[in-house]
Amino acid sequence: LSVLGLTMPRLAAWRAASSSPAASPYRGNSCVFIFLFGGPSHIDLWDMKPDAPSEVRGEFKPVATRVPGIRICEHLPLLAQITDRICLVRSMTHHMPVHGPACSEIYSGREYFGPPTTDQARPEDWPSLSAMVMRYGQPRAGLPTSVVLPWYTQFAGQAKRIAGQTGGRMGEQFNPLLLPGDPSQPNYEVPGLRLQPDLSPVRLRHRRQLRDALPSGKGRGTASRSGQTFDRLYDLAFSLLERQGVERAFDLNREPESLRQRYGYTKFGQSLLLARRLIEAGVSLVTVNWDDETRNDKVSPFWDTHHDNFAKLKDRLAPCFDRAFSAFLGDLADRGLLDTTLVVATGEFGRTPKIGQFTQNNMTQKTGRDHWPWAFTALLAGGGVRGGQVYGRTSGNGGYVTDRPVSPADLAATILFHLGIDAKQRYFDHFQRVPQRLCEGSPIDLG
Repeated sequence: LSVLGLTMPRLAAWRAASSSPAASPYRGNSCVFIFLFGGPSHIDLWDMKPDAPSEVRGEFKPVATRVPGIRICEHLPLLAQITDRICLVRSMTHHMPVHGPACSEIYSGREYFGPPTTDQARPEDWPSLSAMVMRYGQPRAGLPTSVVLPWYTQFAGQAKRIAGQTGGRMGEQFNPLLLPGDPSQPNYEVPGLRLQPDLSPVRLRHRRQLRDALPSGKGRGTASRSGQTFDRLYDLAFSLLERQGVERAFDLNREPESLRQRYGYTKFGQSLLLARRLIEAGVSLVTVNWDDETRNDKVSPFWDTHHDNFAKLKDRLAPCFDRAFSAFLGDLADRGLLDTTLVVATGEFGRTPKIGQFTQNNMTQKTGRDHWPWAFTALLAGGGVRGGQVYGRTSGNGGYVTDRPVSPADLAATILFHLGIDAKQRYFDHFQRVPQRLCEGSPIDLG
């Protein structure tokens, strides 16, 4: 068991969680949640069906990996070299084929509450996993427990972010810290982390003392939800400014140029490098949302390959992910962080078994694949997960789960358990005016 990275106490804890989802004892653990916005084609990348008809198997060929018996796409050569660190959960499944509600289900671990007709956030959104960790996680080193970068996912032309990414009905005061911008740019800097030249630490401390001396309702401590949100954000801002050296955790210029090159100078690659720095500094959960230059593409933005599926995967998407993700896992391992850091990478759903098959978006062309939530793959690594394994199975055309289905709720429960957060505890739902459990799923035993 120790060779597999699984000690007897950890095995007992995992098994106990499967029957009784009590809080995990692993209070020092961290997680990086990588959201591949748009829905990667599982059948073309990590759950290939080479014996299926050509309209199913597509243009790519599977190749052998470091682990005998596990084969993945030929355009993921670096990933193929480190499959001994990765668990391919090929049995992810839900029933929502529309982007916004499907994103909400993955972000929150809850079935979407409304009709499948909107991509935009509403006040009654389920709270995101990042908000749950912001509220119930264990703060370390003066940093927030939950950070999102480099943006909240959002479709071009829409005024609001996609549903399920913040505190929602639990309260916006529990929103994670958002770090906007492009970390691959030479002038990248997280705004607001440096004191202005005319504001000394002493003056800052005096300002906080003055604010704390104000009576309730006159600048602080209001009973309203908006007042609570303000107070929480104010305290977080002071904490970040008062802790000496906090800004170093956000400074990518401290990294060797060779390592930055290893990740790749892309928005995704440098976001993962920044995520590693934040985990190393003490942040519990970092959510990295995929973003790239296709955000204004009306047909196939990001991983949403409704046309030119194979060209987009081969030339743009797979190489970027392959380089950055493999570098990230290697970097975590080199620094001794992989054992305590759970890494999860998934999209909101997969793609249709047949090329050109229409399910939800009528702009899908004969060269693309449409949305498919009934079966897709999540990649998990680190955090006690045994690498070099496949969890679950899909049918011969990759369309349906045939063994050990995993719901978004189960994935969320697995992350909460790893972070030592009791998924059974309840928060007050300001929309339905009732107590709600954080999560209804069960942790997956991947040891």
